[in-house]
Amino acid sequence: MSLLRQPTVSALLLLLAGATVMAQGALRISTLTDKSQVFVSFELNDAYDEAVRDAIASGLRTSFTYTLELRTPAWIDRTIGTTIVTTTDQYDNLTRRHTLTRTVDGRVDEVLVTEEDAVVKRWLTKLSRVPVADVSQLDPARDYYVRVTTKSRPLGASLLGLTKTITGQVKFTFIP
Repeated sequence: MSLLRQPTVSALLLLLAGATVMAQGALRISTLTDKSQVFVSFELNDAYDEAVRDAIASGLRTSFTYTLELRTPAWIDRTIGTTIVTTTDQYDNLTRRHTLTRTVDGRVDEVLVTEEDAVVKRWLTKLSRVPVADVSQLDPARDYYVRVTTKSRPLGASLLGLTKTITGQVKFTFIP
């Protein structure tokens, strides 16, 4: 590689690393275990921005898809459990009502109709106690981590038409 290209590649890698650190700060994740399940709660900060509000107000179906993975760190990480949650808002301009839908692993979990913007924001960006895996699959005193990957639609501000993706993770040690 020529010397001229090395600074460019280094600057690009530094820029990508900085974006990852900022993205991880936008997602707050916590875990909880009980006698049978590992639960994940999280909040996606700053995701309900002006662009999302404009898309909703225009009547576009707006959704956030969250992929939750419980993994064990190793040379090759092993996935213990995965749950996919999609929260959707379909705004009706005539009635000025939001129809909110939450699906978990492709099954409709809950539907809510509201007129309140605060309820819509909470519905789309905050989830509590989502089951990810059975505790019976975990080894005592072993380290694990939960990774949450989010994708939002309609398409974000990408020039390529890609969805906006944010990823974060939290580590914990399972103690029964």
